[in-house]
Amino acid sequence: MAETKSKKISGSAKSGASAGAKTTRQQNAEKGFTASPTLAKNLQAVLVDLIELSLQGKQAHWNVVGRNFRDTHRQLDEIIEDARTFSDTIAERMRALHAVPDGRSATIAKTTTLPEFPMGEVSTTETIDLVTARLEATVATLRGVHDDVDEEDPTSADLLHAVIERLEQFAWMVSAENRSPAGR
Repeated sequence: MAETKSKKISGSAKSGASAGAKTTRQQNAEKGFTASPTLAKNLQAVLVDLIELSLQGKQAHWNVVGRNFRDTHRQLDEIIEDARTFSDTIAERMRALHAVPDGRSATIAKTTTLPEFPMGEVSTTETIDLVTARLEATVATLRGVHDDVDEEDPTSADLLHAVIERLEQFAWMVSAENRSPAGR
């Protein structure tokens, strides 16, 4: 059906162009692979959690106190920077696939899977646990949509692989701060 529509539009555009008529917005749309509503929805879910992760990371960064403050503070900066970069990558991928990303604050608040971060000062120990939980929740979103994304668009799935790898690494590194050696 899309092919038929495309041919109709192309035919109309040619005949309209010869008559001096302007082309429509649809006629000027880019060509190429277009995300299905399901693919767009899955990438949007990833986008929302990445944006929320960066926002909650900043909240933690500003309000963390206690032992190992400096290391925790700096590590949060790394997580925030990567989450922002990843969210931009996902949003731009969505645009490349003719989907429209929604990063508005109301959308983020309404649709994120991450629990709300506590207000006020939070100890480094508690911050480590809270941030680890949020990293793992974001990874769960990524893994939850991965197979459907991969089925429709392996290129987008490759982006998800990179995000999963980095966030799982962060979860391991952050959580290690509160762990004791196994068997001791």
